[in-house]
Amino acid sequence: MKGRPPHRGSGAKRGPGGYTPRPGTGPRTSAKDAAQRAARNRGDDVSDRSPWGDDTVPESAPRPPRKPRTAAPKADASWERAGPPAARAPAAKPARADSSRAKPPRVEAPRAESPAPPAGPTRREQRAAASATLASGVQTLTVAPDEAGMRIDRFLGARFPQLPFTRVQSIVRKGELRVDGKRAKPNDRLEPGSSVRVPPLKLEQPADRPRSAAKIDGDAEFLRSLILYEDADMMILNKPFGLAVQGGSGTVRHVDGLLEALTGPDGQRPRLVHRLDKDTAGCLIVAKTRLAAATLAKSFRSRAARKIYWALVAGVPRTRQGRVSTYLVKDEPTDADARMRVAKHGDDGASHALTYYATVDQAAQKLAWLSLKPVTGRTHQLRAHAAHIGHPIVGDPKYFDVENWELPGGIQNRLHLLARRIVIPHPRTGQPVDVSAPLPPHMAQSWNLLGFDAARYDPIVEAPEA
Repeated sequence: MKGRPPHRGSGAKRGPGGYTPRPGTGPRTSAKDAAQRAARNRGDDVSDRSPWGDDTVPESAPRPPRKPRTAAPKADASWERAGPPAARAPAAKPARADSSRAKPPRVEAPRAESPAPPAGPTRREQRAAASATLASGVQTLTVAPDEAGMRIDRFLGARFPQLPFTRVQSIVRKGELRVDGKRAKPNDRLEPGSSVRVPPLKLEQPADRPRSAAKIDGDAEFLRSLILYEDADMMILNKPFGLAVQGGSGTVRHVDGLLEALTGPDGQRPRLVHRLDKDTAGCLIVAKTRLAAATLAKSFRSRAARKIYWALVAGVPRTRQGRVSTYLVKDEPTDADARMRVAKHGDDGASHALTYYATVDQAAQKLAWLSLKPVTGRTHQLRAHAAHIGHPIVGDPKYFDVENWELPGGIQNRLHLLARRIVIPHPRTGQPVDVSAPLPPHMAQSWNLLGFDAARYDPIVEAPEA
């Protein structure tokens, strides 16, 4: 039977009666030996000295009471090379003041009831403060998370509602706005956390004339009469013909200004999500919160919103159902309401525009009822596309250019274009919201004179998306 070999590092061997000590088997190096060798190399006294420099303390001397254990620094392994601490004492570094060791024991004080935080400024007060800052000089605005994806011109208009929209576009167009140090374009989209540098502007502040309660109530009642759909997050208005969506040169009454009458007690003001031309009637979406506005705007950019327009055009298209794909650019880039013209791909400022159309009904070869489905959302897109295929919309002052064409009797010379129907995901639930607007009075009159049935099936609904 093989025995178990003794453990080499034990310093003892197994015997019949247990462990018995054994003599050393070779030279061993201790801390004391190492200290003596280092002292000998320096020429110092090599008498029996402790490597810790406390040889004068006899073994029988009473030991001082133990101090409370504290976290000690790690041992310095270089002490063998430099000699014992006694020899290194003059060159030793001064001890650091350890604040953690000197701290007195923590005493829990009775907690006092913290006062309630002061109520923050309302949104109206924030807008007023922002307006004052804008008038005073350069400032840098930070894009909030719920403002992500907003166009730079709409972002500036939302932050400073006292600025006319035409003035906002002029500021952006001249390159006076910088986003993260780069010159901004009107259709640039903002990312959360981006910094927007606003230049100093001299604003002509109107006289502080508070609006009367009767006027506010009248505006609120007028807007409520236009509501086709409403919930806690959004509402869809039936914008009438001739009412501008936003203010501009000489425009005093517009939807954006009227929405001030619907401001809630918390200062939340309804916000526009998209725009319609002044003479275009029909569905206009308004968000009640900033988060809903950002979500609805993303639905428009991602083309998740479906829009159907009705129009009365001159003549009848030979192709009953088709598509119009062009590039559009403004004739006058400095004019916000300039006429759009068809351009070539690559032209400066040209944007692609795509529209599907279908002929729903016709009156001989004189007039046609078209159902239009825009895939993109360019300025005056439907009006420019209708004129491009040779069938401009009746009553269009900018694009109707058919020679020797007379308006049939009984039809008013007003733009016959209606934002008939819109289907968009709800900003909170994601479920589709489907709303249709009735014909405005001048279009209803034309439909009656021409014998068109507004309840007829609309074939453009089945048109492809791209």
